[in-house]
Amino acid sequence: MSKQSLSWLKLTQTIAAVEAKLSKVLQAQHGLGLSEYRALEILARSPNAEMRMQELAAYLGLNQSSISRLVERLERDNSTVRDLCPDDKRGIYTVLTDTGRNRFERAKTHYEEALAAALEEYDFESLLFTANIVK
Repeated sequence: MSKQSLSWLKLTQTIAAVEAKLSKVLQAQHGLGLSEYRALEILARSPNAEMRMQELAAYLGLNQSSISRLVERLERDNSTVRDLCPDDKRGIYTVLTDTGRNRFERAKTHYEEALAAALEEYDFESLLFTANIVK
């Protein structure tokens, strides 16, 4: 295995381990999956706290079916609502609600703490340097 392949493998394994820790914390403390948290974060940072569902899917690396199921889960707990695009009636926006923003804000502290602890545990900066990602 080349040095580049080995570095890539180690990086992806570390990312998977960090994401597993984040998922565990979010699920245990807030009943949120990692993709749900990321969707809330992306919407919270978006202008008017809304985004076309196709665009949200692209940010999250999800297909149309997966983003529909994710948004349905967020709608069930009143974190988001759907709205028609005013310029294109075929386009559908998902819009962050006050409930969703509050849920995101409550989860953010635990997410950030878990992320910092996991990155330190796996010596992530050193790994990135070894992989020649940070110079």
